[in-house]
Amino acid sequence: MINRIRDIRQQKGLTLADVAAACRPATTAQTIGRLETGTRTLSLGWMNRIAAALEVEPELLLRSETREPAMIVAVLTEAGPEAPHAPREAVPPHELAAEAPWLVLEVETSSGEYRAGDQVWLRQLPPGQATRALNRDVLVPRPVGRFAFGRLIDCDGDRIALLPPAIGQRQVLVEHPQWLAVAEMLVRKL
Repeated sequence: MINRIRDIRQQKGLTLADVAAACRPATTAQTIGRLETGTRTLSLGWMNRIAAALEVEPELLLRSETREPAMIVAVLTEAGPEAPHAPREAVPPHELAAEAPWLVLEVETSSGEYRAGDQVWLRQLPPGQATRALNRDVLVPRPVGRFAFGRLIDCDGDRIALLPPAIGQRQVLVEHPQWLAVAEMLVRKL
């Protein structure tokens, strides 16, 4: 069975010891290493424990043997692009987070730094956590099925202020938002 434990662990910047300590109950780095390399069988129980430690869905730990994965073929360093030290699978960023589901804002008309055809992928936050999104682009629902989108510049109790992405637009105030979604990824075709 081919697993992606090592690729996910490395993309999250974790060591074997980090993952072992995050497992419940905790285990050893050596055990995680054996599960990564396949010298120890990756049972359903181990899959669930390691997925929880990596904060991903368990099925992400496995990959299809019939479909070729995207591979990291070069790493851009100060000296320029170089070959990676070892072959690694590129795990798509949307698969690395198991938190709230993704919301997507599609850009139909260019506005500020966003171009027509862009997709802005966002994660939903409860309104009480709005301060975590200060100085980030957010999408906020408004009454009657409308939305506000822009840079979160102020959160004052039950009111937030957004600066739209287009130049010359006035700030937008939203009272008592039900939720807000923080932009985490931009998908742009080249």
